[in-house]
Amino acid sequence: MTDDSFQRTDDSFRNLSSVSGSPAPGAAPAASPSPSLALSPAFDFDAPFDRAGTGSSKWARATAPGVIPMGLADMDLPAPPAVAEALERRARHRAYGYTVCDPAGRTLVADWYRARHGVEVDPDWVLLLPCGPRTALRVLLETIRPEAGGHRPDRPQAPVLFPTPEWGGFAQLCRAARLDHLELPLPTGPDGYRLPDGPLPRPATAVLLSSPHNPSARVWPAAELHALAERAAEADALLVSDEVHGDLTHPGHVHPVAATTVDPALRHRVVTLNSVGKTFNCSGIPSSFALVPDPGLRARLTDALAGYGLWEGGLLEQTVQQAALREGGPWLDALLAHLAAARTRLTERLGAAVRSAPHSSYLLWLDAAALGLPPANARQALLERCGLESSDGADFGPGGRGSLRLNYALPGRVLDTVLTRLDRLDLDRPHP
Repeated sequence: MTDDSFQRTDDSFRNLSSVSGSPAPGAAPAASPSPSLALSPAFDFDAPFDRAGTGSSKWARATAPGVIPMGLADMDLPAPPAVAEALERRARHRAYGYTVCDPAGRTLVADWYRARHGVEVDPDWVLLLPCGPRTALRVLLETIRPEAGGHRPDRPQAPVLFPTPEWGGFAQLCRAARLDHLELPLPTGPDGYRLPDGPLPRPATAVLLSSPHNPSARVWPAAELHALAERAAEADALLVSDEVHGDLTHPGHVHPVAATTVDPALRHRVVTLNSVGKTFNCSGIPSSFALVPDPGLRARLTDALAGYGLWEGGLLEQTVQQAALREGGPWLDALLAHLAAARTRLTERLGAAVRSAPHSSYLLWLDAAALGLPPANARQALLERCGLESSDGADFGPGGRGSLRLNYALPGRVLDTVLTRLDRLDLDRPHP
């Protein structure tokens, strides 16, 4: 399929470590980096990073030799040295029993928001969860479900509202929680998507939002978020802001934290979800934290989580969270510079095919037709022509049809290869 072969290993997982050249026939695979190199404080995001043998979900999607997977939202970059070192230290102490929640973790989260976002978060709002944001959101939906005793045919259920295109997990979780949902088309302006304006359907159970936006990586303006919170309150709905990409805001942009951006009188109607998983590329150790200003909802959510065997704290979860938030700042600064540079290279090359200007994270949302790809099967066409695996826009709801999402959190040398492969699309030629 492609002329630049990637290293393969005998466990069937591909890796990124041989972009610079093809091994000689019969040559042994290159050795993985030593631990001392992997923990180098230089934060070299251009060097190849070997994920072979790690059971990577992302690389399991590379179903043929040479394919570069750019669909799943995790990074082909090494996590912070501080996280690896903290896990190693904790593992050496062979006490692996039940753990309690360290209350200092709440203050640590508040300190992080003050330092990174310039906002004040009350530590009492913080729930430190030993599960990923998806699980936290599912339990939250169960907690706020109207008529917990069951659906009443004489009383229509108030739906959950969220935009389209939007992260497909929202629809999946609503179905799993047996909650009706309604997708609201995102309007577009000169620089990309805008949040829905005008009154929301009422009544509603909740308004769900990824902030920054997944799939376009747009940072929602604070004024739009403020207005959306007011319209959600008018619809008697809880605003739930999934901000797992919020710490990945690129230089020159400011991420509005929902719990502190809305009118203080509406804070009890807002929940913010976040995690160190996306920020520090450690989603394989699920953890999250929720900002829940309403003490009554916080207590109900805590009880609901306990019903699923989920209590605040967690041995590995707390180890990762605290190491990342205490020591990960310099690594994150270097990462954001790397991502912003990669974004600039790709957006300049792809031009009008970029549907909405990205301000954060490592996601590009592309118009398949502008790439010269058939909208109905653009994902397969990109795979066949360029050896690049992507996310199908249809996975993001009705508003995503005819689009593709690419993840460009790649080592610099791999990004060079991606740009070379994109030349096969003949992007400079006008497309009907």
